[in-house]
Amino acid sequence: MAGEISFFELGVDDPEKARTFYGALFGWNFEPGPSGEGGFAIGTPSGQGGVHGGDPGGGPYLFFRVDDMAAAVAQVRELGGSVEGTDLGEDDASAARFGRFRLCRDDQGSPFGLHEPPRAG
Repeated sequence: MAGEISFFELGVDDPEKARTFYGALFGWNFEPGPSGEGGFAIGTPSGQGGVHGGDPGGGPYLFFRVDDMAAAVAQVRELGGSVEGTDLGEDDASAARFGRFRLCRDDQGSPFGLHEPPRAG
Protein backbone atom coordinates (compact mmCIF):
# COMPACT_ATOMS: atom_id res chain seq x y z
CA MET A 1 0.00 0.00 0.00
CA ALA A 2 1.43 3.39 -0.95
CA GLY A 3 2.25 5.71 1.95
CA GLU A 4 3.14 3.12 4.56
CA ILE A 5 6.58 3.20 6.13
CA SER A 6 8.52 0.88 3.88
CA PHE A 7 12.17 1.24 4.88
CA PHE A 8 14.33 2.94 7.50
CA GLU A 9 17.99 3.92 7.39
CA LEU A 10 20.20 4.62 10.40
CA GLY A 11 23.11 7.01 10.09
CA VAL A 12 25.95 6.18 12.50
CA ASP A 13 29.67 6.76 12.83
CA ASP A 14 30.66 3.07 12.77
CA PRO A 15 28.33 0.52 11.11
CA GLU A 16 30.06 -2.45 12.76
CA LYS A 17 29.38 -1.01 16.23
CA ALA A 18 25.77 -0.34 15.20
CA ARG A 19 25.42 -3.95 14.07
CA THR A 20 26.63 -5.14 17.48
CA PHE A 21 24.41 -2.68 19.38
CA TYR A 22 21.13 -3.05 17.46
CA GLY A 23 21.64 -6.76 16.90
CA ALA A 24 21.90 -7.31 20.64
CA LEU A 25 19.13 -4.86 21.50
CA PHE A 26 16.48 -5.96 18.97
CA GLY A 27 17.74 -9.26 17.57
CA TRP A 28 17.90 -7.79 14.05
CA ASN A 29 19.69 -9.67 11.26
CA PHE A 30 22.45 -7.89 9.33
CA GLU A 31 24.06 -8.62 5.98
CA PRO A 32 26.47 -6.55 3.87
CA GLY A 33 24.75 -3.59 2.25
CA PRO A 34 24.60 -2.75 -1.43
CA SER A 35 27.10 0.13 -1.37
CA GLY A 36 30.12 -2.02 -0.55
CA GLU A 37 31.26 0.70 1.86
CA GLY A 38 30.80 -1.18 5.14
CA GLY A 39 27.08 -0.56 5.65
CA PHE A 40 24.50 -3.24 6.29
CA ALA A 41 21.05 -4.25 5.17
CA ILE A 42 18.88 -4.94 8.22
CA GLY A 43 16.12 -7.51 8.50
CA THR A 44 13.55 -6.97 11.24
CA PRO A 45 10.31 -8.81 12.05
CA SER A 46 8.28 -5.91 10.62
CA GLY A 47 10.33 -4.66 7.70
CA GLN A 48 13.62 -3.78 6.09
CA GLY A 49 16.23 -1.24 7.00
CA GLY A 50 19.81 -0.27 6.54
CA VAL A 51 22.71 1.32 8.36
CA HIS A 52 25.47 3.48 6.88
CA GLY A 53 28.60 4.95 8.41
CA GLY A 54 30.19 8.37 8.38
CA ASP A 55 27.05 10.01 9.77
CA PRO A 56 27.72 10.33 13.54
CA GLY A 57 24.65 11.35 15.51
CA GLY A 58 22.49 11.11 12.40
CA GLY A 59 18.78 10.71 12.88
CA PRO A 60 16.84 7.87 11.29
CA TYR A 61 15.67 8.34 7.73
CA LEU A 62 12.11 7.15 7.04
CA PHE A 63 11.12 6.04 3.57
CA PHE A 64 7.47 5.82 2.53
CA ARG A 65 6.37 3.24 -0.01
CA VAL A 66 5.40 4.35 -3.50
CA ASP A 67 4.26 2.19 -6.39
CA ASP A 68 5.83 4.32 -9.14
CA MET A 69 8.95 6.33 -8.27
CA ALA A 70 8.82 8.60 -11.32
CA ALA A 71 5.18 9.55 -10.67
CA ALA A 72 5.82 10.10 -6.95
CA VAL A 73 8.85 12.32 -7.64
CA ALA A 74 6.80 14.37 -10.09
CA GLN A 75 4.01 14.75 -7.54
CA VAL A 76 6.43 15.86 -4.80
CA ARG A 77 7.63 18.63 -7.12
CA GLU A 78 4.08 19.57 -8.19
CA LEU A 79 3.13 19.98 -4.52
CA GLY A 80 6.03 22.37 -3.89
CA GLY A 81 8.46 19.88 -2.42
CA SER A 82 11.93 19.06 -3.64
CA VAL A 83 13.84 15.93 -4.57
CA GLU A 84 17.51 15.77 -3.64
CA GLY A 85 19.97 14.47 -6.21
CA THR A 86 19.36 11.32 -8.16
CA ASP A 87 18.67 7.74 -7.14
CA LEU A 88 20.77 6.77 -4.15
CA GLY A 89 23.38 4.94 -6.19
CA GLU A 90 21.51 1.77 -6.96
CA ASP A 91 22.60 -0.21 -9.93
CA ASP A 92 20.11 -2.57 -11.56
CA ALA A 93 21.17 -5.53 -9.39
CA SER A 94 20.83 -3.50 -6.18
CA ALA A 95 17.46 -2.08 -7.27
CA ALA A 96 16.23 -5.59 -8.04
CA ARG A 97 17.17 -6.67 -4.52
CA PHE A 98 16.42 -3.58 -2.39
CA GLY A 99 14.27 -1.32 -4.56
CA ARG A 100 14.79 2.35 -5.44
CA PHE A 101 15.16 5.25 -3.00
CA ARG A 102 14.94 9.04 -3.24
CA LEU A 103 15.50 11.64 -0.53
CA CYS A 104 12.98 14.48 -0.59
CA ARG A 105 11.81 17.53 1.34
CA ASP A 106 8.21 18.60 1.74
CA ASP A 107 6.98 22.12 0.90
CA GLN A 108 8.20 23.30 4.32
CA GLY A 109 11.69 21.80 4.02
CA SER A 110 11.18 18.73 6.23
CA PRO A 111 13.06 15.63 5.03
CA PHE A 112 11.54 12.28 4.14
CA GLY A 113 12.25 9.49 1.69
CA LEU A 114 10.45 7.58 -1.02
CA HIS A 115 10.95 3.84 -1.52
CA GLU A 116 9.77 1.84 -4.50
CA PRO A 117 10.20 -1.81 -3.40
CA PRO A 118 11.65 -4.30 -5.85
CA ARG A 119 9.23 -5.70 -8.37
CA ALA A 120 8.10 -9.25 -7.72
CA GLY A 121 9.09 -11.86 -10.25
